[in-house]
Amino acid sequence: MEATPFSIDPQLTQSSYPLASLAVCDLRLVDDSRWPWILLIPRVPHTVELIDLTPELRTQVRQEVDHVSRVLRDQLAPDKLNIAALGNQVRQLHIHVIARYRDDAAWPKPVWGIGDGLPYESDALNARLSALRQALI
Repeated sequence: MEATPFSIDPQLTQSSYPLASLAVCDLRLVDDSRWPWILLIPRVPHTVELIDLTPELRTQVRQEVDHVSRVLRDQLAPDKLNIAALGNQVRQLHIHVIARYRDDAAWPKPVWGIGDGLPYESDALNARLSALRQALI
């Protein structure tokens, strides 16, 4: 019996850019320049909930969330980090790590459903991806 290949849900790939690959998760930068926002997507087929992962993989994913969170905090000095695994629109397990600021467009509410996304301009996107990649690896 063949193993099911891993793939990222098209809704996630259409709204984000590849950033890096860690031991368990692929990282993607969400294309909304209003918030520095990284997705962690465990490379485990058919995973919907964190509890679907083995205890060892859950531990590794948590360590990767911590790593990404520290990079965002150290690089961008947010007032708060929002970390969530909702999956209401995309079932595939993915974890959001979002840098938040008291003066951002949604503060103090969640970022979901607040206005239209503001795609990155090319130079800003390349600069953000480059700085994050250097810090994440």
